[in-house]
Amino acid sequence: MTSGRRNRAPSLALWIGLFLAVGGLVWSFRPTASNAQTQLEAEGQQLYAASCSTCHGLTADGTANGPSLQGVGPAAVDFMLSSGRMPLADPGQQPVRQEPRFTDDQIAALVAYVRSIAPGGPEIPDVDTARGELPRGFQLFLNNCSGCHGAAGIGDSVGGGQIAPSLYPPNATQIGEAIRIGPGVMPRFGENDLSRSDVDSIARYLEWVRDNGDEGGFQLGRVGAVAEGLIALAVGLGSLVLVLRLTGAKE
Repeated sequence: MTSGRRNRAPSLALWIGLFLAVGGLVWSFRPTASNAQTQLEAEGQQLYAASCSTCHGLTADGTANGPSLQGVGPAAVDFMLSSGRMPLADPGQQPVRQEPRFTDDQIAALVAYVRSIAPGGPEIPDVDTARGELPRGFQLFLNNCSGCHGAAGIGDSVGGGQIAPSLYPPNATQIGEAIRIGPGVMPRFGENDLSRSDVDSIARYLEWVRDNGDEGGFQLGRVGAVAEGLIALAVGLGSLVLVLRLTGAKE
């Protein structure tokens, strides 16, 4: 009995040692953060320190000049940067759409860095207009968006000095981001309010309106054929009156 136990002890120790060795080998090949991602965040940190930290703070907790970025989400960061609304030259300015100050790669770096220091919030949505349904997009836009942006998406004043901007410049991703984050006074629509399929359909409708609908006349702010007719009538009558006056003056 004693001899048998002594023989099994080295065998058990051998198996334990082998198990630990294999486990160590497997652990050495575990997935780790890629160098590319680390470099992306490092680039983003430099850009953030130079262009964002004055208002939002080095740790993205906000300052007297700008709000906290904690929990705002990658969608908000990408939307504000890609639409040129941020950074502001003056913290007192109202963010408006303009040419972005950063390249796509720099924006990706800033998004990666802010995500690392201020986690949470909506991710950048995957919006594909090919998946959307045009009639459904029209109905959803009419029910949820046209009250501020107009039926044709050209934008309008919403009071209090706030403007609902034109929806022609944004791309499909920015439309989806705006729906999820609710920039400015715009309400935020979550998945329970507008599904991914709904967002695809709204983006498809806006894409269609932007690229179509001007057959038969000038755009004129997309206010419709009635306005075009009134302008044509005014120009026509004005020209007729001018001709009559000139003809009468010669006689």
